[in-house]
Amino acid sequence: MILPILHYPDKRLRTIAKEVKVFDESITTLVDDMLETMYQAPGIGLAATQINHHQRIIVIDISDEKNEPFCLINPVITEKLGKTESDEGCLSVPDYYESVKRYESINVSAMNQKGEPIEINASGLLSICIQHEIDHLNGILFVDHLSKLKQSRLMKKARKSGKEL
Repeated sequence: MILPILHYPDKRLRTIAKEVKVFDESITTLVDDMLETMYQAPGIGLAATQINHHQRIIVIDISDEKNEPFCLINPVITEKLGKTESDEGCLSVPDYYESVKRYESINVSAMNQKGEPIEINASGLLSICIQHEIDHLNGILFVDHLSKLKQSRLMKKARKSGKEL
């Protein structure tokens, strides 16, 4: 089922997601719905916070063919290496892209949909995407990494349109 995506500056995007403790059919259904929503949007990552489900779940698929999806539940970055800067966009901030500084590579501990522990070593686009989505789980948007001037311009644009972006 395709779910509605919250758009900036919706205050619900600032909610800090809660840890998933029970791994049951509802989690599997939510992950499937998140993937369908992400692909339809279209995007390469989606956090549960963006669809107003405040659980620590992210889905990602950076493959060109959109056939390599995966899910991270309760993700925690355990190691950060190097620095990089690249343009980012966000399904919750449509049609807006800016350069953001992130770690070049990260190690992440998480769980899969069955509640089994997994470890991921990510670099490049995958690293950036995971960091972006984990930020969502912590109530942080990529625009929070921008200068106050750029944030102010974006907020004015949202207000001027009379609706959320």
